[in-house]
Amino acid sequence: MRQHDFDDFDLFDERPARRGTRFEEETRERPDRRARYEDEPEPTRRGRLTEGERVRLAKLRDDAYTENQLPDDADRWSTWDDAEHGPLPRPDWVVTELAAVDTDLGVLKTGKEADVHLLRRGLPGTPGTLLAAKRYRSDEHKLFHRDAGYLEGRRMRRSRESRAMAQRSAFGRNLIAEQWTVAEFGALSRLWTLGAPVPYPVQRNGTELLLEFLGEDDGTAAPRLAQVRPEPDELTDLWFQATAALELLASEGLAHGDLSAYNLLVHRGRLVVIDLPQVVDVVANPGGVEFLARDVRNLAGWFHGRGLGEHVTNVDELLAELVSAAGLG
Repeated sequence: MRQHDFDDFDLFDERPARRGTRFEEETRERPDRRARYEDEPEPTRRGRLTEGERVRLAKLRDDAYTENQLPDDADRWSTWDDAEHGPLPRPDWVVTELAAVDTDLGVLKTGKEADVHLLRRGLPGTPGTLLAAKRYRSDEHKLFHRDAGYLEGRRMRRSRESRAMAQRSAFGRNLIAEQWTVAEFGALSRLWTLGAPVPYPVQRNGTELLLEFLGEDDGTAAPRLAQVRPEPDELTDLWFQATAALELLASEGLAHGDLSAYNLLVHRGRLVVIDLPQVVDVVANPGGVEFLARDVRNLAGWFHGRGLGEHVTNVDELLAELVSAAGLG
């Protein structure tokens, strides 16, 4: 994550108001400042305003000039220029023009950690492209209530950030939200490049992910696996699609970590894995094998409930194959 996303900036330098000669100014002893952590770099300052404050004020001026000039009743200009972009080769439907605008069309899904909105991005006067905007929340006391186990094996470089996350301060919760956003964007980028059945990650900007929208042109989202009632042949096909996805993740040393029929979509007969903020490194995480086993049990339980025989799912054999693919057995 970028350094300036979370650093606190003083508004003004702590310098005496009187100016002396150039020699006096260069040799004058500066007043003591607050102690800094060893891993905290000195901020870049220019003049009396800090660099961070200059950036903030420049953004406010830009917003003032543009807030009343958005065409087509859009909500904002495209954030493409400020964002981290998805992997190459980029699908041809991705809108990269900086003159594009974003229009929020409503909420697709609400959750404990994030809400997913339907967004249209396009040049003014064009139909644009539908996207799923996943926006993580960081200001709720119960945010990421299960994160301790998932975050094993992930470490923040700076001790100040680690303490803030452990104490669940407002600053720390925002760090956790961005860490999970970064983790999901990284996992989606990696898996999409490998050909895994995941939505294409268009961009990440702070705690917002823009993802490929899976659904129809009228904005109807693809159903979750839990919502479909497949025929026997389709049920078997979906099971083997799911196990293939699990094997691909395991071969990369990963487990979904929270797999169920509620975070799998069925889009035109194709099973797509979603909701990957808690993706687990099964090698680095001490509970990696248990996360693999839980994913398998959860998934198999849903398929058993829909009539697929246990001789087809064969949970023990599948788990052994996944452990082997991950290099753990």
